[in-house]
Amino acid sequence: RYSPDWASLDARPLPAWFDQAKVGVFVHWGVFSVPAWGSEWFWWHWQGQHRADYERFVQRRYPPGTTYADFAPRFTAHDFQPRQWAQLFQRAGARYVVLTTKHHEGFTNWGSPVSWNWNSVDTGPHRDLVGELGQALRESNIRYGLYHSLLEWFNPLYLADKESGFKTQDFVLKKTMPELYDLVLKYKPDLIWSDGDWEAPESYWNSTSFLAWLYNDSPVKDTVVVNDRWCNNCSCHHGGYYNCADKYQPGTLPAHKWEMCSSIDKLSWGYRSNMNIAELMDEMSIIEELVQTVSFGGNYLLNVGPTKEGVIVPIFQERLLALGRWLDTNGEAIYESKPWRVQMENSTVMVWYTAKGPVVYAIFLIWPRDNVLQLSSPTPSPATQVTMLGFAGTLKWRKSPGAGLLITLPPLLPSPLPSQSGWTVRLEGVK
Repeated sequence: RYSPDWASLDARPLPAWFDQAKVGVFVHWGVFSVPAWGSEWFWWHWQGQHRADYERFVQRRYPPGTTYADFAPRFTAHDFQPRQWAQLFQRAGARYVVLTTKHHEGFTNWGSPVSWNWNSVDTGPHRDLVGELGQALRESNIRYGLYHSLLEWFNPLYLADKESGFKTQDFVLKKTMPELYDLVLKYKPDLIWSDGDWEAPESYWNSTSFLAWLYNDSPVKDTVVVNDRWCNNCSCHHGGYYNCADKYQPGTLPAHKWEMCSSIDKLSWGYRSNMNIAELMDEMSIIEELVQTVSFGGNYLLNVGPTKEGVIVPIFQERLLALGRWLDTNGEAIYESKPWRVQMENSTVMVWYTAKGPVVYAIFLIWPRDNVLQLSSPTPSPATQVTMLGFAGTLKWRKSPGAGLLITLPPLLPSPLPSQSGWTVRLEGVK
């Protein structure tokens, strides 16, 4: 049994499914999807920081005296079709999906018994969004993760605890913890993506006692995975796998399992009605982030923000489907893979490595001009065989004058789409 301290909790082995999954989709959806402007931190920038641009936005678009609570009835989810979402995420190659059950605004996307009238069942959609999506994902055999913010910017109980220097715990005992237990017992998540940890120590949040219950006695004790955002100095130190920071990229191989979360909209996690194409990640950048992350042993969690009606806009769908098409061909080098002894080539060519048992995969992001791919890290043997994912037949190779091997690629791109982002050669019999 695990005891409620980090030494014990950190020793728990991470359930294997998470490292094997590699690819997930993150969904930021809430009342912030109604103004759909700036970012999901709308309420804080508007009324916590009183930023002039946010105040102007509200004056121009909404009646005088509008409060943030007035946005909730407009969060309708009229067009939310959870099965369509699940189908899209499946086609995107996602093995798990993480939904915001509650962001820092405190609005819950399920009928939380301790969030009276500030939840998706009492107001707005009048639907259990967490439950509906969970059911659809499970039907599609996709693992379900729940994002949950420990803090709530403007909750009076939280503000009073903060005022006391976090010596009182009314908010934790009456709000945060009841909600976490409720989510686990009701929805049996595969993953808990904690956030909102940065203002208070672990002694305030009671994180360790929650995690001890989760690992010892909860209905998901053997399968559940958690991240590292459980107290103001937990990130990159304690918990399950490490997020460290948003869009974290280590640059070398970390000793601990980690995840990189990224967003198709480079400026926001929540939906913005005024985004333009230059502010979005293109297919090439998404593939590059994925490949780099996986070669360094990480998982890649790519975010979309649906509209207040529950639509994932076509440009986000297009990016997700492009990722899925790439994975249809190259997924063998991604799913269930492990980092190889070398993660990347130091040459001018962008080449990243993954491995599965004795097989090594070299993923290159730019097609070499002369159709010859130079790999200096693998050491070939007489038994070496080289093939290309998505291409029939073997490829000719010869030993490089220096180290490694030179591979002759097919004269044409292996895909009818000339703009494909990244290709994979499969190496057998190399060291």
